[in-house]
Amino acid sequence: MAQIPFEKNLDSTLALIGDPYRFISDRCRRHRSDLFETRLLLERTICMTGPEAARLFYNPDLFVRKGAMPKAIQKTLLGEGGVQGLDGGSHRHRKQMFMSLMSPAQIGELTRLTAAEWQARMRAWTSTPNVVLYPEFQRLLTRASCAWVGIPLADPEVDARSRNIVALFDHAGSVGVRHLWSRWSRKRADRWLANIVEEFRSGRLHLPEHTAAHAVAWYRNPDGALLAPQVAAVELLNLIRPIAAVSVYMIFVAHALHMHPDIRDKLRSGDDDYANLFVQEVRRYYPFFPAVAARARRTFELNGYKILEGRRVILDLYGSNQDRRTWEKPEEFEPERFCRWDGGQFNFIPQGGGDHYVNHRCPGEWITIALMKQATEMLTQQMAYDVPEQDLQIEWSRMPALPRSRFVISNVITREAPWATATT
Repeated sequence: MAQIPFEKNLDSTLALIGDPYRFISDRCRRHRSDLFETRLLLERTICMTGPEAARLFYNPDLFVRKGAMPKAIQKTLLGEGGVQGLDGGSHRHRKQMFMSLMSPAQIGELTRLTAAEWQARMRAWTSTPNVVLYPEFQRLLTRASCAWVGIPLADPEVDARSRNIVALFDHAGSVGVRHLWSRWSRKRADRWLANIVEEFRSGRLHLPEHTAAHAVAWYRNPDGALLAPQVAAVELLNLIRPIAAVSVYMIFVAHALHMHPDIRDKLRSGDDDYANLFVQEVRRYYPFFPAVAARARRTFELNGYKILEGRRVILDLYGSNQDRRTWEKPEEFEPERFCRWDGGQFNFIPQGGGDHYVNHRCPGEWITIALMKQATEMLTQQMAYDVPEQDLQIEWSRMPALPRSRFVISNVITREAPWATATT
């Protein structure tokens, strides 16, 4: 049996931190293999890339999620006890609750709420000399997502709650003070939402029946037990946090529009089909989340290599979306390529692969696409602006990666928008 290619160094953690999006694919090319083995945090870990690796990774007979993610990510980005760490029937049961919230009507309600926030912020931008879009998008989406979940924020608390929620994904991959801030933010956000769940269950607080907060608070595990308030808080954040994180993709929408003015001109026509192609290409081309982790459920063979039971395995998301076996000239930005895409579940995986109902694939993908399309319309049809001189290079060592300037606009002019009755 062949030996898995192995990185000949003591530990690759610092190399991964230094280039989280290209670490796996670069080394796979060096080893001329879709997988290699290394040590991360001194633990032997197999790293994989490509569509066939993704197909295996999302096979629940081969891999489990429990205990796979590093504690640092559990304590910040994901929280403890949430759906991401479940497997088998427990995962499918909990996932069904999330999927029930992804109906066209629910997504339409969210886009209506975000439209109102867009209109309010655009009016403010017209009187602001320079607008840094990244923090603006964060506040806009935090406020809209909390209202959609059923926990509207009062004006005085928007900034503080937004900073806490954003820290869960914006600093989770950091080290030092920023990572400690992310951990503190997780504890504070968990306490806030756990208290709301307890208040609601006791009858001291009303949550409308159609809201996600109501669904989470009264969700019961397969054994009939309600979620512990702390776990319910984690699941509420699993709704709010990913919506706030779409701010990263919205910045990349702005970046792509600026870098490709010919595409911007096409989108001004309001062609919904082309907007779909554009948004998908933004999700493929730009870095979002670099990788996901699992553990081998049992010992099995992969292309002549033995994968041992319990071995941690990391799947390269970004590199898989750049795989030349699927994508011709992946380094080029070309929305039209999605006219030729076969719709496969494992060759385009910016938010995970497989089936949304069964596998560990983000249930909020449709929300992400809807909010990115809305941002595309707002930036091309509902407002005009200048892009002053700034550093728009992508910070690849940062997670999430972003333009260095966080994208600054000026001289904003707005137009009346039809989003008050927006649907998806």
